Amino acid sequence: MTLTVPETATPVRRGRTVAIGAAAGVLLAFLWSSKLVDQVIGERVADAILGRDADASAIAGTFGGLLFAFVSGFAGTFTACNIAMAASIGPMSVAGGAGERPSARAFLRPVGLLALGMVAVSATYGFVGVLLGDRLPQLSGATAGGMPVRVIQSAVVFGVIGLALAYLGLAMLGVLPDPFATRPAWRVVALGALIGGFLVGRPYPLFNKLFHWAADTGNPFYGAGALALQSLGNVVIVTVVFALLMAGTRGRFLHWLTADPRRTMALAGALLIALGVFDVVYWDLRVPAHFGYGWFPAAPYNM
Repeated sequence: MTLTVPETATPVRRGRTVAIGAAAGVLLAFLWSSKLVDQVIGERVADAILGRDADASAIAGTFGGLLFAFVSGFAGTFTACNIAMAASIGPMSVAGGAGERPSARAFLRPVGLLALGMVAVSATYGFVGVLLGDRLPQLSGATAGGMPVRVIQSAVVFGVIGLALAYLGLAMLGVLPDPFATRPAWRVVALGALIGGFLVGRPYPLFNKLFHWAADTGNPFYGAGALALQSLGNVVIVTVVFALLMAGTRGRFLHWLTADPRRTMALAGALLIALGVFDVVYWDLRVPAHFGYGWFPAAPYNM
């Protein structure tokens, strides 16, 4: 499906939409509790599924490692290094032909496109990461200026991803040139690649444990498979939500979303901007401030 937007359909309140999205991203960065999503939610979910302490238990064997990869990816769905994947819902709706009657093809096509982008990046990174081992900052225990080098890698990677998401949001609103204006399917592939790129900067403890296990095997194919499964586990909930929107409402919600191009652009653009701004503010302002670089206000429960 191609989203054709006539000139008259351009949102007339683009400035307000951009401002709301950006403000939401900054507010989310302020309110975000990494302890809640990483430990209370993430680790408890992983413990419940695996039936043991996921953080303390050793990863046993290849099958155990691959299972741990998928489960820890699912458990880390709402971590700060992954929440921006929620921005994929709008573009997936367009690529799936949301105005049409719900069908297996309308569901599988955008999900497959998203997975294509994710796996291409995550599997490649897993392969290369095993070859580099602790020469990769993410697998190193070194510090620089009192800040772990793996956190520095996170700040750089998520800063770039955040800018990319914000650009895509501004492009959907017509503020910047849109490289995917007539190719919505490629927008979903690009978002999948960005989601796969989350692993390049992820400091999540369970992911760190998984990546070290993969590197210790010395087999880059294990690394590729493990990180691909981790990435796929990250989007299980988004896939389920998308399926419910496609089938649970019998296409009514998605038909409403795409019936008016202005509505589609406004909602998807604002969400991309919000989550892009969140990534930049959280990882490049709030996290460095925690290590004494700059300042960012802290919510009382994050002190």
